[in-house]
Amino acid sequence: MILLVHGAAQTRKVWREVAEGLVQSGRRVVNLDLRGHGTSEWPTDGRYEYAAHVEDLRGVLDQMGSRPVVVAATMGGWIAAAALAIDAANLAAGLVLVDMPVEPDPSMAGDIATRLRARCDSDAAAWDARTLDGFPLDDMGAALMHAAPHLALPTLLVRGGMSWIGQSPGNAKFEAALPQAESAEVADADLLVVTNRTEAFLGLLLDFLERKQPRAASEFRAGSDGRTLRDAMGCFATGITIVTALAPDGAPVGLTANSFTSVSLDPPLLLVCIANTAGTAPVLREAGYFGVNVLQTSQQPASNRFAGKGEDRFAATPWASGEAGVPLLDGSLVSFECRRHAIHEGGDHFILVGEVTRACFEPRRDPLLYFRGKYRRLHFA
Repeated sequence: MILLVHGAAQTRKVWREVAEGLVQSGRRVVNLDLRGHGTSEWPTDGRYEYAAHVEDLRGVLDQMGSRPVVVAATMGGWIAAAALAIDAANLAAGLVLVDMPVEPDPSMAGDIATRLRARCDSDAAAWDARTLDGFPLDDMGAALMHAAPHLALPTLLVRGGMSWIGQSPGNAKFEAALPQAESAEVADADLLVVTNRTEAFLGLLLDFLERKQPRAASEFRAGSDGRTLRDAMGCFATGITIVTALAPDGAPVGLTANSFTSVSLDPPLLLVCIANTAGTAPVLREAGYFGVNVLQTSQQPASNRFAGKGEDRFAATPWASGEAGVPLLDGSLVSFECRRHAIHEGGDHFILVGEVTRACFEPRRDPLLYFRGKYRRLHFA
């Protein structure tokens, strides 16, 4: 379980990409709006003092069915540190503090507050500017240093290497005072939650979670249901292909397949695994030549089309005939033309081995990926 806590002048929407990545990795996520932000309560009496935010977070943690890892950014980190300074190990399983300044420079903090208030006036009131008045900046460093020795749980401090947060003089002292601390930095990033370095931050976060709060593994044993084995196989990320051929009457046929691999360079061989129940299986078993089209990101509609039924797959898909006459899909990452080399039976599939006679490829495109039953895209950390 992961509890996300945003920073000042933000709402839970700032965590959207991080939350999606965590869910895709199999984690359960709770994403909060702090009081005076987003859809949470906006007290009419303006009660936004630091202590009120701390009470709110402790109340949420008390109500959770399991101890979460708390991931908190900037001002949210101040709140989380104070909330967990008492009974930390009973309330949470870990703490991740993102871009949290320990001793904020008063003049810089004042300039930032002025800009945030101006933005609040021009925005659609996603947060109440009075929240900024409730945090005693002059006393924040001392409060955090008091809390640090009591945060007896695995703690990760992470920030952007280009951020002004790294200039906060108290950061090293705070880290040294934490009982179980480690730190990480994304060298070419500013504030991590609001830049395009979300993937790099997410990689650090997932690594920390796998080490400090590993999930219980599922298990398949021979004789178990096939769905469990399919889920296990789905943990292997693959590309996606569309396998094509010509029927005896000259009509193009094809299907989506992700069980594909190279076999040999000399001779040049590859293979695809085809379900015996596939509508195009009889044609592919008998075809002297076939094509394998490796898909790129914009071809997801084609992947869905060739995986479904009842639609003229080639009518809506640009293609051309290869040298051996097999259909090759326009714009593919790679198109292989193959001569049938061998067929092997493999349970409820057959293994079609082809000798590559020609390959046309465009390596500057990004591949369309498939992982745990969903389409994915390549991300570079």
